[in-house]
Amino acid sequence: MKDNFSKQAAEYSKFRPQYPDELIDYLVSFVKSKSVALDIATGNGQVAQQLARFFETVYAIDISQNQLDNAIPSDNIIYKVAAAENTFFKNQEFDLITVAQAVHWFDFDLFYKEIYRILKPDGLFAVLGYGLFSTNEDSDKILRNFYYNIIGPYWDAERKYLDENYKTIPFPFDEIVTEPFVNHFTWSFEELIGYLETWSATQHYFSKNNKNPLDLIYDELKISWQKNNKKVLFPLLLRIGKLK
Repeated sequence: MKDNFSKQAAEYSKFRPQYPDELIDYLVSFVKSKSVALDIATGNGQVAQQLARFFETVYAIDISQNQLDNAIPSDNIIYKVAAAENTFFKNQEFDLITVAQAVHWFDFDLFYKEIYRILKPDGLFAVLGYGLFSTNEDSDKILRNFYYNIIGPYWDAERKYLDENYKTIPFPFDEIVTEPFVNHFTWSFEELIGYLETWSATQHYFSKNNKNPLDLIYDELKISWQKNNKKVLFPLLLRIGKLK
């Protein structure tokens, strides 16, 4: 698994959008037993925090200690450094395993072999994520140009799975048909820029060119943002499966 986010863990924790409670409530409604859950590639622990409302114990793992250092502590969450494809858990340990906005970074064959090992026979596995957001028409033109043209060449190849709304990832499970969800925010300009700076392609551009690609659109985007409604809409991605 790639680690694209350790260097910016604090920004990631601050600016990455949360998943709505409605989505987590919906996911958990399919789970029979609520003893132990696992959130893989937990990052700042946002999904683990939400799962902690329902489960007696939540394990949350990430390959980045820096990310875990920025995660919010909770009495029933156990944070550990571990790779998604090679965990230290016992066989058939979890009622629910989640991975949010990260499955596209994994070695699918190794990862799913591990899921089949550590998930209980009647447990559930869920992939969560969010696609490219949209906003007002004026700002969208600027942001689409930034996404596809300015930093387009700097996205990792795995990003295509998100662009395809996780519909093309391997998913070797008996899948449960799910309802669509959308997340709505009203963002200040600082929140917008903060989020764009957490994109891996933004960071790759900066590393390669030693300058921030957001400087190329900053002034135009700021004018556009201030004169419009500042609303942001994220299509949410959710796939739930049982062991075959």
